[in-house]
Amino acid sequence: MNSSSGVCQLDFFIVLSALLLLMFAAYRGYSVILFAPICALLAVLLTDPSMVLPMFSGVFMDKMVAFIKLYFPVFMLGAVFGKVIELSGFSKSIVTAVIGLVGKQRAILSIVLVCALLTYGGVSLFVVVFAVYPFAAEMFRQSDIPKRLIPATIALGAFTFTMAALPGTPQIQNIIPTTFFKTTTWAAPWLGIIGTLFIFTVGLLYLEWRRKAAARAGEGYGDNHQNEPERLDEVTLPNPYIAVLPLILVGVLNKVFTSLIPVYFGSTQTLNISGQPLTVQVTPLVAIWAVQGALLGGIVCVMLFAFKSVASRFAAGSTSAIAGSLLAAMNTASEYGFGAVIAALPGFAWITGALKNIPNPLINEAISVSLLAGITGSASGGMSIALAALADNFIRAANAANIPLEVLHRVASMASGGMDTMPHNGAVITLLAVTGLTHRQSYRDIFAVSVVIATSAVFVVIGTYYLIGIY
Repeated sequence: MNSSSGVCQLDFFIVLSALLLLMFAAYRGYSVILFAPICALLAVLLTDPSMVLPMFSGVFMDKMVAFIKLYFPVFMLGAVFGKVIELSGFSKSIVTAVIGLVGKQRAILSIVLVCALLTYGGVSLFVVVFAVYPFAAEMFRQSDIPKRLIPATIALGAFTFTMAALPGTPQIQNIIPTTFFKTTTWAAPWLGIIGTLFIFTVGLLYLEWRRKAAARAGEGYGDNHQNEPERLDEVTLPNPYIAVLPLILVGVLNKVFTSLIPVYFGSTQTLNISGQPLTVQVTPLVAIWAVQGALLGGIVCVMLFAFKSVASRFAAGSTSAIAGSLLAAMNTASEYGFGAVIAALPGFAWITGALKNIPNPLINEAISVSLLAGITGSASGGMSIALAALADNFIRAANAANIPLEVLHRVASMASGGMDTMPHNGAVITLLAVTGLTHRQSYRDIFAVSVVIATSAVFVVIGTYYLIGIY
């Protein structure tokens, strides 16, 4: 008995060490694409040396390629859409219009709304950071709000509710659960809206409290900052109603395609390839195809209205966008392969056994996804690891408790967007680098809005479902 317990503890320690090593490598700025397989195979080596090569080829590479096969088109089209929105001047027009509508005196609210609009419209989180920062800096400078609050303000608008809570968002964190639960990106809309209102309201109250505290202490924007953007030039911008049209179109087409694809294709399609039948399961792909079609429609819409502005720079712009999407997709796919290897080890079986002791399926899922998203520093990576290993358990438990799979989808998506923004998260590191600030200056507020508040929202949503049954 003691010997068996000791083996279990050792297996758990091996898995934990692999996770911590990957987290440390990411925090130090090393490539996850390189270190995910290294960390995974070190864990295999310490568990069973004879399984290193079979695990690498049969599990790690197989799962990594499967992730790329499913999701790379979404990464690529999202990046290209964000780039043409930027090149056309539409993003600058939208930002300027929102600021004019809300008022410069409401700098924090303006920036949150701009980030939310761009992210929900399909623009990549990373593109939003680069696009919005110059305007945020200008507004915070004019309002004499400490610059150190800019990262948390952008994070609230781009990294939280529009990424994972709002129904229909085309961000990858809302797409991944569809392949596990056979749902759509519009799953559990009322719970998503309730979670959004909680994050938005509490996040704004927190940031306003921090702004007022700084004002009482006599702290203003500050001087001698790094990476200060140039003053914004007065230029002729596209009509904001035209600029926002592609974002609206992406949302509408996503909804339309989600409804039409199953009607047109059915649940399966059989192709005849060189005389050999090939059956494609359509149902798990509906959400992915719908988002791809919506993003393509958005790109075409931008090109129709701003061809001259985009055409001359499209070659260079699309090349850089695709390069960025390749890096983002490969990072997440490597984490997915890492998770598949870890999930195959005895130590992970011990972890899942411990998690199964949590009787409530929704709380079990929320804790599992949040924990792995925090460890990997990636919402999509952590959720992929958790669902690849535990989705079948979640589904069985939900069916036994008569919980709709749409609720599982929304809880998983929202749980991924909380603890993922730990200090080693790539989006956090990028956000701080772009704004010229450090973890010491700004991470406290990022942590508050994107970890504490966003994670709390998951349990607010779960409680709401159990109290009134709405989803």
